Amino acid sequence: MQDCIFCKIITGEIPSQVVYQDEKVYAFKDIAPAAPVHILIIPKKHISSLEDLGSEDADLMGHILLIAAKLAKELGLAKGFRIVSNCGDEGGQTVYHIHFHLLGGRQMQWPPG
Repeated sequence: MQDCIFCKIITGEIPSQVVYQDEKVYAFKDIAPAAPVHILIIPKKHISSLEDLGSEDADLMGHILLIAAKLAKELGLAKGFRIVSNCGDEGGQTVYHIHFHLLGGRQMQWPPG
């Protein structure tokens, strides 16, 4: 998608601090971290929101969660971590390219804070 900031990050048009990438997924450090470890994990395929997933995306979503667990281990989050995906305006989604926040390195609170 032409105007999608995350698509531009994937292509290198916008710089990022890449943490991981493969043929399906791109993970990079959040520019405004909400925790000591704050990684965004995004599919290279543009999907606007969780609401737009199809059955053909099941393997991709499973792959993203496996990568999240791998990164959490590699980044030393053995005490715990959080995975968040905001969905829609009321859910706090600000970039309409599905993405998952991997947060850790501190005690998480509920509600989030």
